[in-house]
This record gives sequence, structure tokens and C-alpha cells, in this order.
Amino acid sequence: MPILSRVAEAELRYSYASWTAPSHYNLLMGLLPHRSPPRVYASEYYKQDFRRYEERLGVPGVEFSGFLPSMFLPTFLRRRLGYSTHAMVSMPVLNRHTPINTDFDTYELMPSHNDLGAMVDLMRFDGDRPTFHLLNTGETHYPYAIPGEDPSEWPRISGVHGVVKRLQDAVDADADEPTAFFDADQLERLRKRQVDAAAYVDTVMERLLDIVPVNTWLIVTSDHGELFGEAGYFGHGPVCHDKVLEVPFLEARVR
Repeated sequence: MPILSRVAEAELRYSYASWTAPSHYNLLMGLLPHRSPPRVYASEYYKQDFRRYEERLGVPGVEFSGFLPSMFLPTFLRRRLGYSTHAMVSMPVLNRHTPINTDFDTYELMPSHNDLGAMVDLMRFDGDRPTFHLLNTGETHYPYAIPGEDPSEWPRISGVHGVVKRLQDAVDADADEPTAFFDADQLERLRKRQVDAAAYVDTVMERLLDIVPVNTWLIVTSDHGELFGEAGYFGHGPVCHDKVLEVPFLEARVR
């Protein structure tokens, strides 16, 4: 991902949750993926993490207590700092009727789950107020597809929507054994699709970097990791494995 590599060096961090909805709630509380620091009390880590918002927002004195009582970043930005707040999401579990849609001036579930470019085209910035944008894009989510790809070419896996690990939930009525798990070649093809999707997202990021205003702080991360056969798992969700929490993370002032 050469475009994002020019912005900042990505680091390995850990999501607070293993699937989309709770992870986004955590992100919008202001709690970004963590480093899993040893010998540190959670309360101390949270305190230090929230202090980073002084640099991110360019506002002195921002700390954990400032987010109370809502504990919600869009609320803090909109009501305390006068931001305009906007969200464009790709996953139906984040639709506008969920609690995540709180204190956003605009909130849209995109018609396509895998088109970051369409989001970039719709981004607007208020010249009189600072602006916060949440962009949730799905290219790197199963089926790891980029815009313009023929849907008939997407992998079709019965029962898999990112939260199950087998080809089918049920056992055939005539069979004594459950459906076999993916073989190594299938998993490698799926993994390569995700890598290719990530590379595509990187190209779109160049367009985003061209349009953001001066003094924009950019955070790029993921809501969860993905497994491709490790310990017999595929995807994410009801999975207890380090890989489902591993996410890339980078942040920087980009202009």
C-alpha cells in the first residue's frame, strides 16, 4: 500500500471486538485499536489514549472526562467543538436505524458495499466549521470484491457472511459427517482476493488525500481481523483467536 505508506508507518494493533457493530461502537466512543500493553491498568491506558485527542483535534485540555456523559466522539465533536459530522457506511449492520447513528448531521448506508471511491466523491467540507467524516468501506470484507468486478466472479460460500467458519451450518440429511472445511488452495485464493482489495483501496486513498482540507488528521484502521484457516477458522465474528483482533493502524496529519 504505497500511498498510505507515505502518510505514516502502519503498526499492528488490536481491535476491542471481533466483528463490525460492536467494534464501530468502540471506535466512535473514541477508543481506537489498542497496543495490548502489558503491566498497565486499563484505566491508565484509556486516559493516555484520550489525551492523544489534543494532538488529533488541535484542542488543548482534551481528556477522558471531556467525553462524559455521552462517551461518544460525534457528540463531543458536534456539541462541544462545533464540528459538522458525517458518516457513510457499507455494512447493513451499521444502518441509520442503529444506535451508532447518533449526533451525525448526515448518515448514509451506501448502495454498494465495496466502493470507497463513491464515498470520496460525496465528501464535502464546511468552510466555516471543522468536519468529521466516518467512512466504513467493505472492499476488504468478504467477498473481497472491488468496484466493477462481475458479481458472478465473486466467491459463493453457503452460509458465510463473515461470521461463520464452515461452508454450511447444517449437515446434509443423508450425511454422517459435516461439510468439509476449506482446503488450503481455497483459503489462499480468498486471502489473495483480500490483499488485492487492500491494494485497490490504497489507490483510492490518493484521491481522498487530494481533497481533504489543510490540517486534516487521518486515521486508517480496521474494525476486526480475518482468519484464513488459522486453527481451523475462516472469517471473523464468533472466533476466539488472536488473528481476529489484529488490525493495521496508522494516523497522521496529512496536510
